Amino acid sequence: MTPPLAGADTVHPDRRRLLAAAALLACSPWAPRAAAAPGGLPSQIDHDGSSPEWERLRERLFGGRPLATGAASQVQLIVPLRAAYGASVPVKIVSRLPQAPDRFVRRLTLLVDKNPSPLAATLDLTPALGQADFETRLRVDEYGHMRVISELSDGSLHLASRYVKVSGGCSAPPNRETQHLIGQTRLRLPEGLRPAGQPTPAEVSVVHPNDTGFELNQVTVMFIPPHFVRSIRVRYDGERLFDAEGDFSLSENPSWRFHFLPRRSADGRAEGRLTAEVEDSKEGRFRGALDLTGQPGAAAS
Repeated sequence: MTPPLAGADTVHPDRRRLLAAAALLACSPWAPRAAAAPGGLPSQIDHDGSSPEWERLRERLFGGRPLATGAASQVQLIVPLRAAYGASVPVKIVSRLPQAPDRFVRRLTLLVDKNPSPLAATLDLTPALGQADFETRLRVDEYGHMRVISELSDGSLHLASRYVKVSGGCSAPPNRETQHLIGQTRLRLPEGLRPAGQPTPAEVSVVHPNDTGFELNQVTVMFIPPHFVRSIRVRYDGERLFDAEGDFSLSENPSWRFHFLPRRSADGRAEGRLTAEVEDSKEGRFRGALDLTGQPGAAAS
């Protein structure tokens, strides 16, 4: 008699029980979560996962303070899983509460776990923004997590994280076509002025190479020394809206899109002036300004 071949029909009863138990564990809420292996790629995307770099940053920046996550978090981070270009990854930070005087976001910390300088930016905010939503573009050097930590005026901390599949952002060849415009600072209202009481979107941008120090000059075959924007301070009629501190993790020609609450005169016309003061790592200082008078929507609303 020919012995049976090993197969589904010949699995030992004990093995069946083991396989069934393993399948049950995999579907249970106590199953271990997939995590990025140190130095390797994750077998499964876990946007909320940890990393050795994040554990060190968390201890250094926030100590043992609790961080609200998931549905309890008051901040959201929107980043594409796969970006087309590692030197310019679009990032959007959305706050789940308005900037009210009694409770508001007073600081945002933006991190890229695996960048040579993981602390990409910190922003100190005021209630005059009306809404603590920001957009910018970052360099990402390796596959890994990007994170934002929102600190509220009551001292609580809120975290949002996203895993990003892009690399090479800190060594990408720079654009050298606008060297003569370095420091040119522009403010604009991409959607015009909104009615009184509604936060109006605005944008500040600086023409600047924001060199990382890891880019190779294709002609001299020498590394280009780091040269980047350190700070951008934005005011409305002298009143502080926000102060942004950053480094070369911000993309070339750094920009921040933000909101503010424009004031209107007794007859309903928008008035005042937005200003921005910029400082870079070579002590360069630049300024930009925008008068609200004459902007779309400035007339009585």
